[in-house]
Amino acid sequence: MKKSGILNRHLAGAIAELGHGDGVLVCDAGMPIPPGPRVVDLAFRAGTPSFAEVLDGLLDELSVEGATAAREVHDANPGAAALLTARFPALVSVPHDDLKALTATARLVVRTGEARPYANVLLRCGVFF
Repeated sequence: MKKSGILNRHLAGAIAELGHGDGVLVCDAGMPIPPGPRVVDLAFRAGTPSFAEVLDGLLDELSVEGATAAREVHDANPGAAALLTARFPALVSVPHDDLKALTATARLVVRTGEARPYANVLLRCGVFF
């Protein structure tokens, strides 16, 4: 059994298949998910696992070259906004409807148990070298 890193076999396998430029949506439990992307649903109960826990775990595993979030996060969920701007100084903000449309371009969707609005971010994979 794996000793460290991401233990969820579905998520670990999906991360291993990602390449440069692929999109990964990390979302709250209420984000609509369109058909198409691979979905790893980690939600256990409201708030578990949190958006912050999942995002930080993914950032330990991924090289990220860009991130996009809903503009509305700044007013509706200041905690998520602070987390995102701390992790991604060049965070791109778009209207929530545009972010929902962009989810169709994601190769992977990771659904958290987060139960606060707009705790969503679309990551663009980079390369580690």
